[in-house]
Amino acid sequence: MSRFGPLKIVYDERFLLHDTGGGDHPESPARLETILNSLKNGPLSEQIEILNPREVDRDLLLSVHSEDYIFRFEEACLSGMEMLGHPDNRISYESFEAALLSAGASQSGIDFLENMNSSDRVFCCVRPPGHHSEAALALGFCFLNNVAIAVRYWQKNYRRQRIFILDFDAHHGNGIQEIFDEDPDVFYASIHEHPTFSFPGTGYEEDTGTGAGEGTTMNIALPPGSTDSVVLKAMEEKVASAIEDFQPDCIIAAAGFDAHEYDDMSGLAYSTRVYGHIGTHLAAWADACCQGRLLSILEGGYSLEVLGPSVEIYLGGLCLKVD
Repeated sequence: MSRFGPLKIVYDERFLLHDTGGGDHPESPARLETILNSLKNGPLSEQIEILNPREVDRDLLLSVHSEDYIFRFEEACLSGMEMLGHPDNRISYESFEAALLSAGASQSGIDFLENMNSSDRVFCCVRPPGHHSEAALALGFCFLNNVAIAVRYWQKNYRRQRIFILDFDAHHGNGIQEIFDEDPDVFYASIHEHPTFSFPGTGYEEDTGTGAGEGTTMNIALPPGSTDSVVLKAMEEKVASAIEDFQPDCIIAAAGFDAHEYDDMSGLAYSTRVYGHIGTHLAAWADACCQGRLLSILEGGYSLEVLGPSVEIYLGGLCLKVD
């Protein structure tokens, strides 16, 4: 008998068609390929079922992004442009379709949690990532804000109004914060490298939300070199307390793996094993507060040598059966 419970992976090969121009760009199709290879050959392999994504609903897309921005993004891809606004944001003809699928993956995952079994774990293995994209701005390899779209879908279609987001990517999710800055029903907690040292230069601890959203943003900015004990202390003290106080209806994890000590996209120094502890904590909080309603969406993670094992151990922590 397996030590792990069921795991649903939302995935489509069309995610691989988003072409960022070859091996010099860190956000490549090989990221998803190495994750899937690790899962296929590891202890979770018998627990996995693939869910197919669908393109994000147009009205849902427009609840997060401006119509003008969507037109500009689509036109840039279809006209053969190689970037959107900045050389980091490399695009190809297929990028718009891939981004629509990436943004829509959460719909399939949430539908499963709501209609089939909320105690199963769901991981959206998607690209392009999304947490840097703002309402009308592409940034940091991100074009559509996958997490924000997931929030609005859960709220609109299933009336789950109070949603807690934990973003453990090494970089601050400026797009998520911008979109929900004044929203009292969405709590955004981000654990990231201090913005003085890290892209995109946002996410200071004094940023706690504005207007009606005051108090529903928590930025935990870590100094370069921070290791497992530092992030786990932040999880166990600050994040746990915020979840208990907020009492969410569901939790979304913006799951980034670029804080690993061998990933040169940040100065943080997490080990592979810490991601298992992060997964275990998230699973316990979701079971205690949200009847298991937890959705994970892939964000960063660029070292191909450690990305697959890091995602695998994170999902193992999520799926670990508790006696």
